[in-house]
Amino acid sequence: MPYLSKTFIAFLWIVVAWAAPLDALATDRIVVDLLGRRVSISKDPRRIVAMAPNITEIVFALEQEQKLVGVTTYSDYPPAAKDIPRIGSYIHLDLERIVALQPDLCLAIKDGNPKDTVMRLESLGIPVYAVDPRNLESVMETLDRLGDLLHAEDKAGQVIAGMRNRIECVDAAVAHSLSRPRVFFQIGVAPIVSVGTGTFIHELIVRAGGKNVAAGPAAYPRSSREQVIGLSPDIIIITSMARAAVFEEVKADWRQWTHVPAVKTNRIFIQDSNLFDRPSPRLVDALEVLAKLIHPDLFQAGMAKEAD
Repeated sequence: MPYLSKTFIAFLWIVVAWAAPLDALATDRIVVDLLGRRVSISKDPRRIVAMAPNITEIVFALEQEQKLVGVTTYSDYPPAAKDIPRIGSYIHLDLERIVALQPDLCLAIKDGNPKDTVMRLESLGIPVYAVDPRNLESVMETLDRLGDLLHAEDKAGQVIAGMRNRIECVDAAVAHSLSRPRVFFQIGVAPIVSVGTGTFIHELIVRAGGKNVAAGPAAYPRSSREQVIGLSPDIIIITSMARAAVFEEVKADWRQWTHVPAVKTNRIFIQDSNLFDRPSPRLVDALEVLAKLIHPDLFQAGMAKEAD
């Protein structure tokens, strides 16, 4: 609901004020979020709303999921996240539901969460801590900061160390490659949409030893079929959020163009969009999948599954 009456908002806040434990309302800690905003939060947050699927994944990675009282519609990983109450999509948040859950901390993302919803939550006395994970390094920074907020510093350190170790293993393997296969990474079907230079998927492609043929200033460039064919990709990867049947149709359509290198060598792959679309600790999984697809000769075990 885009607008709430002043009377209803006042009623909801009275409910929050009376029902929430006094220690949960204590705002005796001032922190600076990843957007540089000063936020007053409870010393020990116990009722958390995660306002995007990747934030839900990060809280689970920190083993603090018992504190989650609300998550967004498509928060489906890990599977246990499906049992947590929904608060709408990360773009269309349900303010009434969030307030009714009596959170003592909301975790927001810069790109996606509406600014006006954040401001209205804060006007009701509900603190909102914002993060901005855009690449592997900033995902690890987010883990570190949220680990501090949620008193999970040790676990955050373990997760970050594990991520860095796996990234270094990919870096070391890719360093032995003598080639940089040309990759077209398709995230949209109609129209055809790929990823530009300023995206975390571009970072993954390059780090995995490939060359992003759609690199450029546009974050999510649109292309015609003829333009993609002209780019002559060695590998085509499809991660659209459409249904599997649509994936197969897109793959079959590309196979008609037998002079395209990716078609000649049967290197058209369909991958789980959630693995690549969410800046969470699973970006390392995505990096490993890409590295194995781009340079199978360098990785003898754990090859990513092709969808034939």
